[in-house]
Amino acid sequence: MLATDAFRHEAVFYAGPEAFLDRVAPFVEEGVANGEPVMVALEAPKLRALKRRLGAAAEHVEWADMGDIGHNPACIIPAWRDFVAGRSGSMRGVGEPIWPGRTPDELVECQCHEALLNTAFEAADGFHLLCPYDSAHLGREVIEEAERSHPWLGTAENPHYRGHAGPPPQLSVALAPAPGTPPEHRIAPETLSGIRAIVAEHARAAGVSEARTGDLVLAAHEVASNSIRHGGGEGLLRVWHEDHTVICEISDQGLLDQPLAGRTRPELGVDGGWGLWLANQLCDLVQLRTLPGGAVVRLHLRAT
Repeated sequence: MLATDAFRHEAVFYAGPEAFLDRVAPFVEEGVANGEPVMVALEAPKLRALKRRLGAAAEHVEWADMGDIGHNPACIIPAWRDFVAGRSGSMRGVGEPIWPGRTPDELVECQCHEALLNTAFEAADGFHLLCPYDSAHLGREVIEEAERSHPWLGTAENPHYRGHAGPPPQLSVALAPAPGTPPEHRIAPETLSGIRAIVAEHARAAGVSEARTGDLVLAAHEVASNSIRHGGGEGLLRVWHEDHTVICEISDQGLLDQPLAGRTRPELGVDGGWGLWLANQLCDLVQLRTLPGGAVVRLHLRAT
């Protein structure tokens, strides 16, 4: 049996705007009535609709636009950690990271995020997180994965939950092949300056602004440096762009053995842990994989 005072990660399915409000509003209202801290992270239109439904109770809720905090799904767990930090006792959250407009790559990373929540907040006693899913517009395979990643479905314990003893399966699924055959560039201590120049050249060619080009160059440098320190001393870089997005892929012989890497804010003064954290803060999407041939990190940055 799952302890009711432990972290409760619950999926709820709805079909249509009114059904969404009917499922979510009472959950928030009950939290407010109980004096519990409540945070809600949704797309902007749903935020506005829920605020209208709640009326005066909305003043007692922390609101976050999921389009802002969750455009890169790896940034959602840090946002929830900020909410939970320093609090004890019962608290509630509503988070909807998956919606029909997500790209296929974003969808997989959102599914990985949902599974990782169970590890990230395993010790957060009293935290009840409700995750709505639009069953009318999301594919059946998305709903089935939600059933596997949430220990609770509505008010009942979920017999389909896969557990969280190991890393989410998404972290070991091969990434889609790159279009064409992007050239490979060796990553080593003596090539880092050249790696930065290659990334900058591709970003500018794709129409990325100078400021955002600098973001991608820094992110690629940090991940490439990780390959040198932790991936056997060297790695490989491939860069391409598609659909107005620049993609930098860095691979090496290392092992990504910390599923929450890049989702845990490093402590000041601590050496290590900053590379993937910075990459997630700077890029629109970061994909991490541990495959039979080693570790792969893809950095995505949109040109617009």
